[in-house]
Amino acid sequence: MDGDCALCSGAARWIARHDRRGEFRIATADSPLGRRLLAGQGLDPDDPESWLYIERGQVRTSLDAVIAAGARLGGAGRLLGAFRVLPRPAQNWLYRRIARNRYALFGRAELCALPDPELRKRLVQ
Repeated sequence: MDGDCALCSGAARWIARHDRRGEFRIATADSPLGRRLLAGQGLDPDDPESWLYIERGQVRTSLDAVIAAGARLGGAGRLLGAFRVLPRPAQNWLYRRIARNRYALFGRAELCALPDPELRKRLVQ
């Protein structure tokens, strides 16, 4: 996820608060690890559409990744599953529109600037 995007930063903080099992690890797209993971999947770390979720060796991207992460977290995160009713092309279109306009829609917020303890223990470089 983008370390400068307010939506991404908010999502990372939300994950940290709701990951009761402590399973999620978060790497920003511009970190060395994030860049390697994205490149390993053929994704461009500089492309705002590059959101990656890896669970038990299964790799998901875009809105599919967001939906899967929400399902894994449970609770309110399961509401993201409502997007599954959209055909895959519509999901990809929606995700691309949000990703490409994320700063205009949500602004900027530094993910790593003074993270709370729950988020700090999940950040990997």
